[in-house]
Amino acid sequence: MSSLRLRPLLAPALLLAATACREAPPPPAPSVAPPAAAAPRPTGPVKWGEIEGRVVLTGTPPQASSAPTSATVASVCGDQAEDRSLVVGGEGALAHAVVSLQDGAGLAEPEMPAPQPVLDQKQCHYEPPALAAKAGGELLLRNSDPLVHNVRAQAGTNRSVFNVAMPLEGMTLRRPLPAEPGTVQVRCDVHPWMRAVVRTFNHPYFTTTTPDGRFRMRVPEGSHTLVFWHERLPEASRTVTVRAGETVQVDQTWGVEALRQAGSGK
Repeated sequence: MSSLRLRPLLAPALLLAATACREAPPPPAPSVAPPAAAAPRPTGPVKWGEIEGRVVLTGTPPQASSAPTSATVASVCGDQAEDRSLVVGGEGALAHAVVSLQDGAGLAEPEMPAPQPVLDQKQCHYEPPALAAKAGGELLLRNSDPLVHNVRAQAGTNRSVFNVAMPLEGMTLRRPLPAEPGTVQVRCDVHPWMRAVVRTFNHPYFTTTTPDGRFRMRVPEGSHTLVFWHERLPEASRTVTVRAGETVQVDQTWGVEALRQAGSGK
């Protein structure tokens, strides 16, 4: 009997609770900032010009330091390994300097894509000792020595990018580079004198100087800021205007007094 008398009292209460649940306003949506707009790319046909030049180190460069190898690798690598962080040729020609456009991210894609960067291991050295690459792209690793090497890549001061063993002659691997542009240091833990540096960019307008210190880059016409980078020298830049069908000559000279120790560049 008591349960029957309670039912009329419970029904209105349940109805009110259900109505309150239905009518409760939803929580406010979290505030989300709109994504940053990408740099606008030019429309219409692109007209092209060229930038070429030579990078030189003036004065007498310091004698390259060397480190002893070991008896197990001397037949392949020699008994001394020379530091290759600074490679200077005749008349001060500076090899392996990186040249890029500061404004490259806002430009049309080049007519020809940049070649895939390759880091080889030859006679207990990384070849080349410095190279340029697209951030987020792939780095091809090759072992040309009949020796066990490893490739340990690090971004910044302590962020590991990859660390792979390459025990076989002729072995190749592909490894991704960080998505953020910057500098990647490469070492071999088996042979600690082996080192290289990879400079990465969020655009395809970059190159490195040849053994005679020369470079060439095909770019859209317009005003561009050209950036010169070397791990052991202060960064330099130059603004130039390139007209369609023309070649602009831009040379860069550093003096030996500007040199830093290997591995201390920013």
